[in-house]
Amino acid sequence: MSSERPPTIDPVAAARWHAAAPAASPWLHEEVARRMEDRLQWIRQAPASWCHWDPVRGGLQAHALVSARYPTARCQLYETSAHCEPVARQALAKPWWNPARWGAGALQMGPPADASVQMLWSNMALHMAADPQDLIGRWHRALAVDGYLMFSCLGPDTLRELHGVYAAMGWPPAGHAFTDMHDWGDMLVHAGFAEPVMDMERITLTFATPERLVQELRELGANLHPDRFPSLRGRRWRDKLYQVLSERLADPGHEGQLALTFEIIYGHAFKPAPRVRVSSSSAVSLQDMRAMLRKGGTEN
Repeated sequence: MSSERPPTIDPVAAARWHAAAPAASPWLHEEVARRMEDRLQWIRQAPASWCHWDPVRGGLQAHALVSARYPTARCQLYETSAHCEPVARQALAKPWWNPARWGAGALQMGPPADASVQMLWSNMALHMAADPQDLIGRWHRALAVDGYLMFSCLGPDTLRELHGVYAAMGWPPAGHAFTDMHDWGDMLVHAGFAEPVMDMERITLTFATPERLVQELRELGANLHPDRFPSLRGRRWRDKLYQVLSERLADPGHEGQLALTFEIIYGHAFKPAPRVRVSSSSAVSLQDMRAMLRKGGTEN
């Protein structure tokens, strides 16, 4: 299952987007991260260490919120896009003369070691991954036993109005399909997580002009569908797009502004102690064996 990829994501296009996405935190990402941070109030045990996975695209303002909630926790900052790392370092790293740089809550850069953090935080990244099962597996390895994952991503109802316009015009798909939250829950369990809790809400964004709408979509992501337009379109097609969007997305309920729906999925899951099935021959990694010994024995 780890080698399976979503059927509507072109892995080459996904890699290109990941390497060239704007090194900035879109407004929607910051808003979703703010709502996800509010959910941390239900977590009883504060983490001693946590990893912020891809903080620039995920939300630099949100990083400050999580850091303020856990001021003494050690933070591992990991940017998987090389062009975003210096932005994260400049925005979040403490200057050398700041005492916080050397005390509790000090920031560390780079990939987290296996079983090194109690919380892994990833905001609005999973829906752009060509191999999400592999990414979830990396998160699982980074977490210590009893650590937990907090993530968010876009769901299948996202941009339903735009998809309807493209279908009505006979154009190729407006974007790749997004995964349902129940499927994310299955993938979490397959990766070794326990007690996954999935939640969903819809956010409607409105835009005064089609130009502003298209600009926002370009900041949020890219069309990774294998059957997307195979080449660049001209100015005439762009003008036609703007005209159609103005006509078909105007919402009387929002004073005639252009409205788009975004389905937001929130996920939360724990990493349990490893379990070994009783058989004539069982193989256990050194890391898992240490975790089981700390727990006081092997579970059947």
